[in-house]
Amino acid sequence: MRPKILTVDDARTVRLLAQKALSAFDCDTTEATNGYNALFAMEKSLPDLILLDTNMPVMGGLDLLRMMKSNPALKALPIIMLTSRTDHDIMAELTLHGVNGILLKPFKEAELIEKVRNVIDLQLTA
Repeated sequence: MRPKILTVDDARTVRLLAQKALSAFDCDTTEATNGYNALFAMEKSLPDLILLDTNMPVMGGLDLLRMMKSNPALKALPIIMLTSRTDHDIMAELTLHGVNGILLKPFKEAELIEKVRNVIDLQLTA
């Protein structure tokens, strides 16, 4: 079964970079522009991994992370946080919530692939 990866970021360029990086692999990618839209996307289909930005309008990544970790149906979903250099004050909370990885923006495609492969099995498209 193809893994499903949900990228949640308000920056279109970040979502496109993630989609491009993952396009060589046998996986399905979807995206959302904020935490609120991510909840709707998860109602349709639970992803196998979430790439989650910390700072977004409407509902930020930290709020979504807290909500997911308190929900029995969502708390086990793997999450890689997409952070910026200014997010150092929330790193302890991210670790406390047990995120599966932290990726500092701006990132290179290879860095994203490495983090994703540490969490789920990615196979190159045949």
